[in-house]
Amino acid sequence: MRLFEEKMKKLGFQQTQMKTRRGFMAAASLTAPFISRLCWASGSPMQKLQYAAIGIGGRGGADINSMSRHSKVQMIAAADVDSSECRKLVAKDTGVKTFSDWRKMLQAMDIDIVSVSTPDHMHGIMALSAMNMGMHVYVQKPLAQTIGECRAMQESAKRNNVIIQMGTQGASSFNDRMAVELVQGQFIGKVTEAWVFCGKSWGDSKTLPDLQDQVPEGLDWEGWLGVGEKRPYIKKYYHPKNWRRRQGFGTGTLGDMGCHIFNAMYRGLALTAPKRVRSSTPVPNQYNWTGNERVEYDFPASKYTDGALKVFWVSGKQRPPKELTRHIPEGIKYRFGCLLKGDKGLLLLRHGSSPVLLPAKKFASVRPKKLEPIGHHDAFINAVLDGKREQLLSPIDYAAPMTEFILLGNIAMQHSPNWLEWDAKQALITNHTDANRNIHRTYRTGWDIMKG
Repeated sequence: MRLFEEKMKKLGFQQTQMKTRRGFMAAASLTAPFISRLCWASGSPMQKLQYAAIGIGGRGGADINSMSRHSKVQMIAAADVDSSECRKLVAKDTGVKTFSDWRKMLQAMDIDIVSVSTPDHMHGIMALSAMNMGMHVYVQKPLAQTIGECRAMQESAKRNNVIIQMGTQGASSFNDRMAVELVQGQFIGKVTEAWVFCGKSWGDSKTLPDLQDQVPEGLDWEGWLGVGEKRPYIKKYYHPKNWRRRQGFGTGTLGDMGCHIFNAMYRGLALTAPKRVRSSTPVPNQYNWTGNERVEYDFPASKYTDGALKVFWVSGKQRPPKELTRHIPEGIKYRFGCLLKGDKGLLLLRHGSSPVLLPAKKFASVRPKKLEPIGHHDAFINAVLDGKREQLLSPIDYAAPMTEFILLGNIAMQHSPNWLEWDAKQALITNHTDANRNIHRTYRTGWDIMKG
């Protein structure tokens, strides 16, 4: 454990969750693939995985509904800093015990699987704490807020032999899976260029307001801040949604939507880590992310590309170039997605909609193969029951590298317009010393990870 704690400190953590009774149990039983209940959960209709949720409102509620529908899952607990969300959940399910403090819940309850559906700045520490206590984790995108956290989570999952699924539900959808089939079937030939785009913007050019509002009754503001920087409560500035705009709490548009929209392209092209990245976006201020992002990645060649590949990310009012979009027929909506240029045609990957081969006349005879439906949450639960990680489409070994290169784009925005040379093996930006400070984070003092 001492070696692991030292490694965590090198990755940018001040504290780690290693000292609970369950943490010691997990560390002592690494040779067993799963905790004891899982040995019989899949074989008996009377036994179920004990499930707890961190984060109840918004996306958390959707995750709870999807997880709880599985016949082998029993929800026993949930934690949320907003007491009104806890009351709503109890009103629907009186058998669920609720907590305002997720740390108390993890220590008090006998839990098998956990979902983490909170603001980005808490993903890493919550997931790591659960993993180090022997729990399997379904964690919302982005996997973590920093590259250092992604590395720590990947190491912890391996060390504790637990299963992790990132909440990119679209990865299991027909649309993304069909897109991968079309790319790897090389219908448009070798891909020469890629544009990933998002019509929304989680930016804010203003500085932090000099305000402090009364914390609403029932909201644990200290718990909401968690490991994040100490800030005064400002009505509607952070909670419940605008935290995505704020550095230190969210990850901007690229961090919020990148894991969704990059998925089909990244998987389909079998890409590895980029060699370098730069941004032509104005440098964001120290408090907020910028709007109208533009980031350029240089990826090494893969078997599906025509040599090294340039991949562009644009958001807000930024769009792919007209010499490519002019080929898209009127009436086809594509606010979010990816446009792949191949040496035989174009492929439009629309987030949440079916892919489109262009020009349409050339590909009129193409008929998509039939794909069986996959539930993203069900796949996670079944992988825990069966011990088969290979059936997951966003497991930790896939989700961590993808999240890393997306977060690398955020680092590039903070040091725009410089090219940042990336050594993925060492997790090091080799040509910009200051930029390396953004790879890791330090949890604020005065907030005890172990306290509960």
